Amino acid sequence: MTVGEALVQAVKRLGEAGIERPQAEARILLEAASGRGRGQIIAFPEHPLNPAQCAVFDAQVARRCAREPISRILGSREFWSLRFAVGPATLDPRPDSETLIAAVLARVPDRNAEIRLLDLGTGTGCLLLALLSELPRATGLGIDISPAARDTAAANAAALGLDARAAFRVGDWLRDISAQFDVILSNPPYIESAAIEALAPEVAQFDPRGALDGGADGLSAYRALIPQAAKHLKPGGLLALEIGVGQGAAVRALANNAGLNDLGGAEDLAGIERCLLFSR
Repeated sequence: MTVGEALVQAVKRLGEAGIERPQAEARILLEAASGRGRGQIIAFPEHPLNPAQCAVFDAQVARRCAREPISRILGSREFWSLRFAVGPATLDPRPDSETLIAAVLARVPDRNAEIRLLDLGTGTGCLLLALLSELPRATGLGIDISPAARDTAAANAAALGLDARAAFRVGDWLRDISAQFDVILSNPPYIESAAIEALAPEVAQFDPRGALDGGADGLSAYRALIPQAAKHLKPGGLLALEIGVGQGAAVRALANNAGLNDLGGAEDLAGIERCLLFSR
């Protein structure tokens, strides 16, 4: 089978499975399976695929037709222009979460300062490591309740050359933490329990439920972590939280009850308030 023939067949299969961008996604999978770049695939569709490449590509397309995200098929996702390995225990990093990174950096007056960061529910470590990539003298701690997620985050830190400034541990939010931090950030689970099954299959079936399920009203994680975070912020410190659609007022009320000052929010690329900022 040639590259061109394989691509045509894959586009048809993905389209029939309801994938919104079958051409683009088929090409990404074909690049990975064949080891050829986009330019080569476009310029030389007559190049043959060997049997091993055909088998890999067929299996990848079948997984995508079952709505497994490409990031999980290929094992990695780009976030803040950095490559992160993903695993079964980690949330798939999404562009919406880059809103937190931009919002925090906008509040850091000196990017060369010795800032201490804490990332709660770190998952792949993408939030903490993206910030460390922009703050050359900062150090940080990432906490996750999952040992497997902790291991994935640590591996990502090593792959990005940031492991000397990043540490990861297993924990339940801030329990057993005594230190204080300049910046605390989190993308906690905030989906209402009853709404999870109605999410896109890529999310509902493949993201770990513990990283999605925010309880009956989606606010359980905020109730647990905000009072703890308030006690572990240095004076003048910054708390940055990702939120779901329409959760701004409720999360602000929780932060106000914890004695935090509201610094406003930040919108994602769709114009949805996605991040809230608070100070001590």
